[in-house]
Amino acid sequence: MQLDIITPDRKVFSGEASSVTFPGSEGQFQVLNDHAPLVSTLARGPVTIATSGGVKTFTVDGGVVEVLRNRVLVLAEAVLAA
Repeated sequence: MQLDIITPDRKVFSGEASSVTFPGSEGQFQVLNDHAPLVSTLARGPVTIATSGGVKTFTVDGGVVEVLRNRVLVLAEAVLAA
């Protein structure tokens, strides 16, 4: 699936992912290929991305995620330094 993580001032990540784990406002959840359409708010916490090159983690400071037709768009308030 195609994943894009965007903040108001820059694109943080863009690429293919096999799974993504999010810090949802009501608890952690994971998105895999062919996931049902979804829109959710995000709490402050780690976004963990599994790619063919390994695992990457970004810490977001809240935001929104949209999942639709194997495209995942994260609109993050901010991405905090690791």
